[in-house]
Amino acid sequence: MKQWELLLHPRNSPNLLRDHPLPMTAICVQANYAPYFFDNGARSTNGNMALLSLSEDTPVGSHVYTLNGTDPEGDPVTYGLTYEAGSRRYFSVDGNLGNVTLIEELDREKEDEIEVIVSISDGLSTVSEKVRILVMDANDESPEFINTPYIVQVPENSPSGSSIFKIEAVDRDTGSGGSITYFLQNIHANKFTIDRHSGVLRIKSGVTLDYEKSRTHFVVVVAKDGGGKLRGDNKVFSATTTVTVNVEDVQDTPPMFIGTPYYGYVYEDTLPGSEVLTVVALDGDRGKPNNIHYCIVNGSEGSFEISNTTGAISVIKSPNQLKKEVYELRVQASEVSPEGDVSAYAFATVTIRVVDLNNHPPTFYGESGPQNRFELTMYEHPPEGEILRGLKITVNDSDQGANAKFNLRLVGPGGIFRVVPLTVLNEAQVTIIVENSAAIDYEKFKVLTFKLLAIEVNTPEKFSSTADIAIRLLDTNDNVPKFSSDYYIARIPENSPGGSNVVAVTATDPDSGLWGEVKYSIYGTGADLFLIHPSTGIIYTQPWAVLDAEVNSKYNFYVKAEDTDGKYSLAEVFITVLDVNDHSPEFNENIQEKTMIIGSPVKIEAIDQDAEEPNNIVDYSIMQADPANVFDIDQSTGEIKLKSYIRSLDIIHNITKNKDCIWSLVVQAKDRGSPSFSTTAVLKIDITEETLHKGPMAAFLMQTKDNPMKALGVLAGVMGIMVLITIMISTAMFWRNKRSNKIMPVRRIIKKRQTQQSRTVRMEWLKFKRPSNAAEKFVVEDDAKSLQNENSNNNVQAAPVPPAAPLPPPPPALAASGNSAAWRVPTVSGSLTPKFINKQLKKRGHSSTHNALVSELKMKFEKRNASMGEPHI
Repeated sequence: MKQWELLLHPRNSPNLLRDHPLPMTAICVQANYAPYFFDNGARSTNGNMALLSLSEDTPVGSHVYTLNGTDPEGDPVTYGLTYEAGSRRYFSVDGNLGNVTLIEELDREKEDEIEVIVSISDGLSTVSEKVRILVMDANDESPEFINTPYIVQVPENSPSGSSIFKIEAVDRDTGSGGSITYFLQNIHANKFTIDRHSGVLRIKSGVTLDYEKSRTHFVVVVAKDGGGKLRGDNKVFSATTTVTVNVEDVQDTPPMFIGTPYYGYVYEDTLPGSEVLTVVALDGDRGKPNNIHYCIVNGSEGSFEISNTTGAISVIKSPNQLKKEVYELRVQASEVSPEGDVSAYAFATVTIRVVDLNNHPPTFYGESGPQNRFELTMYEHPPEGEILRGLKITVNDSDQGANAKFNLRLVGPGGIFRVVPLTVLNEAQVTIIVENSAAIDYEKFKVLTFKLLAIEVNTPEKFSSTADIAIRLLDTNDNVPKFSSDYYIARIPENSPGGSNVVAVTATDPDSGLWGEVKYSIYGTGADLFLIHPSTGIIYTQPWAVLDAEVNSKYNFYVKAEDTDGKYSLAEVFITVLDVNDHSPEFNENIQEKTMIIGSPVKIEAIDQDAEEPNNIVDYSIMQADPANVFDIDQSTGEIKLKSYIRSLDIIHNITKNKDCIWSLVVQAKDRGSPSFSTTAVLKIDITEETLHKGPMAAFLMQTKDNPMKALGVLAGVMGIMVLITIMISTAMFWRNKRSNKIMPVRRIIKKRQTQQSRTVRMEWLKFKRPSNAAEKFVVEDDAKSLQNENSNNNVQAAPVPPAAPLPPPPPALAASGNSAAWRVPTVSGSLTPKFINKQLKKRGHSSTHNALVSELKMKFEKRNASMGEPHI
């Protein structure tokens, strides 16, 4: 107890005094009052939850209420929530704060009231109260159709606007969320309408149903609620269902013929009573069809009848008795009700044609009657366009009209023959014409076989017939012998004896008999040494023929293959004579003596007359020399040179006592053939030392020392060139002066003559042995003689000043050896152009003129020699 406390509290121990009536001592204490809830009304959010209302869409975990109470003594209180046994726990409470939280989802449609026992306690006393919580509706349910599926049977003659079915849907929500309205999808394409409140389905006004057009309709109905709040948003739910409307057939459509128009045929072999065709009619009301009765109204003329039940039309007369080619029957189909009444009928026209039967195929005939094989013998290659008159062929079809029309064609090797006519009506004579003469070849075909085909054109049966045609060909001489190759290439050694076979040529002639026999012959400029066997085509050498590759290594001629009629073809034969090593190398005639300058080689040369390598390749060697270590020879070129250590005549004098330095060598030239041939010769070599003069002229003189005729030939050629150039220049100057009208001073012409430059000269080579003679070459004539016409015109006949002669070409330089230093023979080549003196010099004598010219020439030579280190041309 807080302040005052009873030891025996009568409220706590109500039976204690009754059970123990003993004297007691009473102690007065203060009483403990129970806690209690605040009652704040139904709309309050705190108190004892009495009359609390919650929407069913309240989210789980939401704080929905606060329990609020107090203790009279001011003690702290705690709160609690309990449920009756078997009840679902929807709420939880914070015992200290009294906050109530939703822990289970509410569903008004399942449970619209929740009973909860709330309690408050101060630790000693607990007060409990049962409260009822109302669950308020939210629009969380969709409409549901009942009694589905919906299948409705509607007669096709139901009037428009009539009700055919009622659709019903429920929504468990309350208020606007539970109200339902109905409507149809695709209302414009629909033949039905629905009452939006009652759900009654009706046929749309102005619309009728037709079983024959559409037997079933599928109507999609939508049920939509009025909408309501759900979790704060306005929601509208709907549901759909399909109503199947089956249209029931009603007898309201006449019968209809199937497969119109109707055509039938009566052929010439049709028997009386045979069925021609069958007509079929059906009741337009397919749901409950009536029976159909057939009859012929008119057009039969007693020739045809029809089955009343099946509609089969038969001919009752023989085809020969039918008077018309075409019959048109009018047939009636009537509906007969189960009671036997005719309710409706329809008509159809049946066309029956009497036609000839296509029962005869085309047939081929020969001279003696029907025939399916024809033979002919003819020569090959007849003229194109020729008719094969030996073939007598007729074709016939006994039918009439279109049945007797057929085509002809040849089946076999194409493009050789063609047939006329291509299209036949009833009967025709068949003509076969040559189209390709080249293809009619005995060598390709001994017998040509074809099939002549006749096939009907416009008949369904497509009857056809065939006849075999065999053409036996006779051969003609139409082929030319043909060689196996256009040319033949053969090789034969030059030492082959006479009569040796060279090559065999082959030609064939595909013609038969004597026309296919081939005879060979040869002709041409190269055929003199050869013969050919006329039958075998073997080409061989003449018995006396001697082949020499060095004289002629190539022969070509023509070979002819000819048949008995003179038809021939040609082929070319190429024969190569193979070289045999049958010649020895031969040295040149000038090998006996050679002059060798120390440092430069001398060359020997031997020629092997064999035609081919290696028989004509020559190798050189020194066979004998005394002493043997002075000379070397190049095996391939034949160049002989001194040993590398011999560089002067002094060394040679130390080797031998022979002071004239003339050596004799035995050299050999040997070919590379098999067997090999060789030739030896004695060579005398005069060894001299290099002279002081160098240059191309010295080299040329040294080169031509052993061959003076060569030097004379070069000198004569140079002089001829100089004379020719002099004549050309003189002629040009003559025509130039003749055509010019200007008066040209003589001194000007003289100056122009002075522009010619002389060749470079060397004082070392120039030797004035006879100065008087050298000076005479440069004598200038008197002005009175040389300058008679100072204007250089043609008025005065005066000899023109001759131009300076052109210089001879430099002599050819010797090719220097690879290991020897280049050397030159000093020489001079050039021309000295005379200079014209002034008039004052005319008074002086010839001796003074000569001396002046010589002095001037010497000064120029000395000046040039000083400016140029080495003499050259």
